[in-house]
Formats: sequence, structure tokens, C-alpha cells
Amino acid sequence: MLAKRLALMFVMFALLMPAAATPVLAQSEPLAALSQDLAAAESDIRSVDRSMDARMSDSDQKLAWAKVLAAKSSATDTSAKLQEQITLLDAKLEGLGPQPSSGEAPDIQRQRASLAKQRSAIDSAIKRGNLLAVEAQQLADEISESQAQELGEKLSTRSPSPLAPGFWSALAHAWPRDSRRAAMFVQQGRSQIAYSFDHGTPWLALLGLIVGFLILVPLRSFVRSTGRKMLTEGFPARSVRRSANALWRVLVGTLAPLLAGLAFVQGLRWASMVPPSWNALLGTFVAAAAFSGFTMSVLGALLMRSQPSWRIARLSDQAASRLRPYTIVLGCLAFCAIMSNALNLTLGTSATATACTQAILALCHILLIGASLVTLGRLRSAQASEGSGQVAAGLGLVNLLAWVAVGGAFLALLTGYFGFSLFVLQMIAWAVVLGAGVYLLMAAIDDVASTVFDRSSPFGDALVRSLGLRGSAIDQFGVLLSGILRVTVVILALGMLLSPFGAGNVDSLFGRLGLLAQGFEVGGVSVSPGALVRGGLVLFVGLALVRAFMRWLDHRYLPATDLDGSGRNSVSLVARYVGVALAVIWGLASLGIGVERIAILLSALSVGIGFGLQAITQNFVSGLILLAERPIKIGDLVRVGTDEGDVKRISVRSTEIELADHSTLIVPNSELITKTVLNKTLASPLGRLQIQFSVPIDVDADAVRKIVLETYAAEESVLSEPAPSVFIDSIADGRIFFNSFAHVATPRAAYGARSNSFATLLRRFRQDGIAIGTVPQRLELVGALPGDRDS
Repeated sequence: MLAKRLALMFVMFALLMPAAATPVLAQSEPLAALSQDLAAAESDIRSVDRSMDARMSDSDQKLAWAKVLAAKSSATDTSAKLQEQITLLDAKLEGLGPQPSSGEAPDIQRQRASLAKQRSAIDSAIKRGNLLAVEAQQLADEISESQAQELGEKLSTRSPSPLAPGFWSALAHAWPRDSRRAAMFVQQGRSQIAYSFDHGTPWLALLGLIVGFLILVPLRSFVRSTGRKMLTEGFPARSVRRSANALWRVLVGTLAPLLAGLAFVQGLRWASMVPPSWNALLGTFVAAAAFSGFTMSVLGALLMRSQPSWRIARLSDQAASRLRPYTIVLGCLAFCAIMSNALNLTLGTSATATACTQAILALCHILLIGASLVTLGRLRSAQASEGSGQVAAGLGLVNLLAWVAVGGAFLALLTGYFGFSLFVLQMIAWAVVLGAGVYLLMAAIDDVASTVFDRSSPFGDALVRSLGLRGSAIDQFGVLLSGILRVTVVILALGMLLSPFGAGNVDSLFGRLGLLAQGFEVGGVSVSPGALVRGGLVLFVGLALVRAFMRWLDHRYLPATDLDGSGRNSVSLVARYVGVALAVIWGLASLGIGVERIAILLSALSVGIGFGLQAITQNFVSGLILLAERPIKIGDLVRVGTDEGDVKRISVRSTEIELADHSTLIVPNSELITKTVLNKTLASPLGRLQIQFSVPIDVDADAVRKIVLETYAAEESVLSEPAPSVFIDSIADGRIFFNSFAHVATPRAAYGARSNSFATLLRRFRQDGIAIGTVPQRLELVGALPGDRDS
């Protein structure tokens, strides 16, 4: 690969040389290599096309689908590389200039002809690659359609109801043939085992059995305990230890059955105890053991029944103890389902026997899931009666949907739709297993990101010291990284949710079922029950995503910033309204209403908004201005007109102010933008108190000043910085007028501090014989009184 890349670099360099013969040498090697890639892709496509003439199993179809998509990707990449070479050739041809009618130099003619020949060959290769990509996509669509048809047939196939005699009579009729096939299959295994014993003791098979047992029981327990001990000693953060221990349990619990099954099966094969007809079944046995181990380990790591201190989920010990047996049964049931399906395919059992197996598995799933839901209901009832907490409404909705799905599956089982019933129940089981794994992985991601990128961690402290970053920036990056990774995990999990049953199959199946309810169109918009349900579901999902994002924003990201409560409220409100608007637009888009139609609708409503909704629009815009410019914040002490109070809440329509009598004043936001508002805490949180008084002119002014300063110093709420100050304001009418100032921590403390200072000053002045008060008034009458003039 390295030599090929170096050759390609040399060729690209040679293309830039001005010599006439260089392009010929430069293009031959890469064109040949890229042609080989196209030939390999074409060979893969042709092989898949030929294999589709015969009936293919599910695994073969998945392999063919992956192979043809890889061939499509290779053809597309090759065409892109060839297109780059054509661009270079076009540049060289443009550099040669337009071809004259006559009189061109021979060397230029040869170079032009060579470049034109190369361009024609590369253009043909590009067209070939594009054609191969189209053929590959057509084959992939054909495979997906075939899978959808097979899945549709399985789900829509109806057998006689188990309550009807026809089911049992058909089973009795097919029993001799199926039992004969099973006996022949077992006889092949017995003959091979007897042949192995005739040639000596099968020590390798015994060794494989012993190794498998050692891996499955003592080694798994030892590795699990050793890992937990290492995590306890090596990770200081408790949350990281718990998450790492849960993932370690899942890894060990999955690998141990896998390796044990491989050791056992390989020992049988080395001992020549496996007939050829058993190879596929034993391979499925190993895969089933691994999946069963994964199911038990991931649910066990979530519950942590025997180690409650290591439990990540918020579950009580009683809930973990009562739910753990169901997880073990679910793992065993998954193993039986995989093995029974493989056994039916290997034996070639009749359709009746296969349907009977599906019915038994569906009934076992119904009993298991139903018992689990009953146990969960009893735990919720006990929790509600004890008053230990309130169960989230989302969990109640999930529980209700699960009961509906189980009820539907039970009805399908009774009516003979065994495949559909088993499909629904396995989907529920897989969703539980996958949800548990995603929960553990998301918890681990959040714990690791929050621990590593923390301002108090060694790594965070090193970033602060070396790069000069703020501590809050480190915390914010950790929260954002955790959020991005967790969203990625959720997206991947949604893709994996249907993977065991064929995601493309299910999409195609329900896409075809949706054609039954197309409805009608109005103005290019499809109006049908399916469209309305789809729009409602999209809107519900969008609002749920907005709610989850707001929960993460309010409880995880914003606390990691340096914003105060008002800033967090502003960001939260704007994000909430933007998210709701996007969710509504998404829901409308799912109905076929594009953004351009929404714009037309808004323009049509603008007239109504201008007249009937003018005040609401004005308050809304004013609220956005308040949230953006923040002249008034939550917690500010403001005065609106004659009312004064603390700002408690700012929304996009109004602002709530709590007055001194604990009543709430609701002020429209437009009033706060267009009218005068006194904000006592906008520029500074400090409060100031002012005391003015006068004393007779014969009193010692320095002594008075000293008394005032001592009074301020004795008051606990008065700050020493800024220092209190006392001024002689004026001297008039035989009195000295003093004006004094002091500062307190908040404007709310000014009134009490002023009252206490007044009381202290009055007491001190009374003790020292200093008279304070208002200026004496004197009335002088000038001229004669009106009565004297009349007399």
C-alpha cells in the first residue's frame, strides 16, 4: 500500500512536468492501478449478481449486501480519483492553448494528442466506475427488497391457531418426518463420536471441555475480582471506578462464554468427534453462548445485586434482587431461541414444526416479560406507598406500551401469527438489553469526561497552567465532550436496535404497509392518517429531544459556566424557544410542509399580528431584548414607578417582581424597555445609606464627625471599604449642616442599617448634650394688616 501511494505521488508530480513524453509515462501506472480496482469491484458485483440466482440464507444475504456496498464505495472512490486526473489534464490542455487550424509545432501536436488520448481513456474509466456504482446500488436495493419480502412473509404467515384442532393434527402429521430427520442427525453425531473412541481416548475433546470449564467458572471469577481490585487501587474517582467496573463485568461476561465455547468446540473438532453436518450448528452454539453471556452480564452490571455500592443505576436493593432472576432467564431464553432456529435450519424441519417452535418461544417470552412487568408494577406500588419517591411519568408510559405490545403479541399467538408474535417480543427483549448497555456506556463516558476535564483534576490543572485557560473552560469542554459522545452512542444504538432483525427489512416492510393509507393531497401536502400520525410522532420525538437537551443544558452545561443565575435563565429560555420552534418545523416538514410554505404562512399571518397581536408581539420582542442585553437580571432590586422589589423571573412576555409585602408584580416586558426603570444593583451590588442632620454652630464639628464615624464603625452591616465619609454640607442660620454616607453589602440592607445608625446617633448626641433638629423658623410681618388699613 505504501509503495502504491509513493508511485501515485510520483505520477502526479510527473503530470506537472512540461515535457511532451512525461504525461504518457505518468498516466499509465495510476490508470492501470485504478483500472484494477474497478475490475475488482466489477468482479465482486458480478459474483453477487450470480449468487442471487439461487436461494440465499439470511447470513448470506447480509454478506452479499455488505460486499456489494463495499464494491460501490470502491467504484465511487476510484471515479473520484480519476476525475482529479482529468482536472489536471484539462489544465494542461488549457495551458497549451486552443488548437490552431495550421502551423502548430510537431512536438506540441504530439503532446496535445497524447493528453487527449489519456483524457479519453480516463473518461471511459470514470463512466465505467459510475456505471458500476449504479449497478451496485441496484443490487443492494434488490437484496434489501428480497429481505423485506422474506421478513414480510415470515411476519404475515398465519398458521392454524393452537386453540384449534388443525394445529395439533398438522403437527402430528409432520411428526414422523421431523423425528426421522432428527434421529438421522443424532445418529451421525453418535457414529462420529464412536469412531473417535475406536481410535483411542479423545484427550483433546476432554482437554477442551476442561479448558472451557476453567474459563467459564474460576477464571471468569478471578479476572472479574482482579479487575475490581485494580480499579479500586488505581482510580481515585469513585464514579469512574463504578463505570469501569460495570464495563469490565460486561467484557468479561461476554468473552468468557465465547472463549469457553470456542475451546469446547475446537476440542471436539481436533478429536474428530464432529461430523460435517454439525459444523454450522456448533458455530452457532459459540455465537449463542457469547450473546447469552452478553445479555446476562450487561443486565447484571446494571443491577449489581451482590455489590450495591458499585451500582450505577438508581435502584433499590430489593428491586435489584427481584429483577436479577429474570435477566438470567432472558439470557437462557436468548440462547435457546438462537439454537432452535439454527437447529431447524440444519435439520430442515417442516413448516409446522418451525411454527410450533416459534409458538413455544413466543409463549416463553410472554411469560417472562409479563412476569417482569408485574414485578416492576409491584415495586412501583411499594415505592409509592412508602413515599420514597415519585416514579417518572416516562417510565409509566414505557410500562404501558410494553403491556400493550405483550397483549398484541399474545393475541397474535392465539390467532396463529407466531412469527409476528415472536418478532415483537424479541424486539422488546433486545431493546431492554441494548438500553442497559447504552445506559452503562453513557454513564462511563460522562464519568470519564467529567473527571479528566475537570479544573481540579491533574490534567485540568496542567491545561490551566500550560495554556492559560480558565477553569470553567475546562469544565465546559468536559461537559460538551460528554454530550457529543453520548449523542453519538444514542444514534448508533438506534441503528443497532433493529440490527438483529434487519433494519432495512423493517423499514421497507413498514414503508409498504404505509401505502395502504396514503390518503389525499391538499395543495401538495399529503393528508392521511399515516401522515398525521407520523407528524405527531415526529413532533413528540422532537419535543422529547428538546426536553432532554434542556435537562442537560440546565443541570450539566450551564452549571459548568461562569454565568450567574440570570445569565443561565436567559440562555435556557432562548434555547427552549428555539428548540420548540425547530421541533415544530421538523414536525411540519414530516407532513411535507417545507420551510417556504411556513414562510408564506407567517407572511400571511403578519397582517393579523400587526393588528390583533401587536401587544403580544411587542412584549415578545422586548423579552428577547431583555434576555440578550440583560439591563435587568434575576435578583436585581428595581423600582418601576412607585413599586420596588426583587426580580424573580424573566420570560419572553413579562417579568415578575416580588415586592416588600411578598406580593408579585407582573410587568409586561415592553414597559421595562420603553419606560424608565431604576435598577439599584445593575452597576454595583452595594447599597448606600445617607444621613443628614444639623447641630448648633457652637458645637465642636470635629467631635460630631468623630461620633458619626464611630456610629458607622459600630454597625455590623456597614462596610469598611468603601470607607464611611462625613461632610459639612453648609453653615446657615446659626447651624452646621452635616451630610454623611456609608455603604452596605446590598441595597436591601440599607434601610435597616440607616435605622440602626439613627438610633445610635440619637443616643450619643443625647449623652453628649448635642442638640440636633430642624432649623428654627421666624415669621416677620412687614407693612400694615388689611384690617388696620380699613380702619
